[in-house]
Amino acid sequence: SFFRRGLTFGRTGNLSAVDTDGTVIMTPTGVSLERLRIGSLSRVTRDGQHISGPPPTKEAFLHLAFYRARPAARAVVHTHSTHSVAVSCLRDVNSTNALPVLTAYYAMRVGELPILPYHAPGDQTLGTAAELAAAEHHALLLANHGPIVAGDDLAAAADALEEIEETAKLYL
Repeated sequence: SFFRRGLTFGRTGNLSAVDTDGTVIMTPTGVSLERLRIGSLSRVTRDGQHISGPPPTKEAFLHLAFYRARPAARAVVHTHSTHSVAVSCLRDVNSTNALPVLTAYYAMRVGELPILPYHAPGDQTLGTAAELAAAEHHALLLANHGPIVAGDDLAAAADALEEIEETAKLYL
């Protein structure tokens, strides 16, 4: 689990995946990924209408922005991973590529990692900025916040996110 691997803590981080019917299943708001259960997931339409389950993560708009920008994506993962967040707080980070390519796996799974400017939690304008950037990049770093990654499936998105965290750790 993301929680056991130290990629998220407390009630932070959120995941989503596109179901076979085209709806989006995502983690609910205010739930620790350690305690996440299949029966406690939220289901929303691609335009954000809540269909069933508890209310979705308050960052659902970010996931939906990625799906609009990357129609082939089937999953999105967002965490507040310690080392990635630390990099996102640095003053002199290259805005077009926040981390150097230190390993072959980083090059294969991530490539370039643009950093988006800081937005307050829940600021919907971050969705617009993320959608524009996600059209060109499947992984982004949100300033003072953390990484968000889209993938062909949950495993691919998670692998790329873990690669970002490990590279951030090496970089620091």
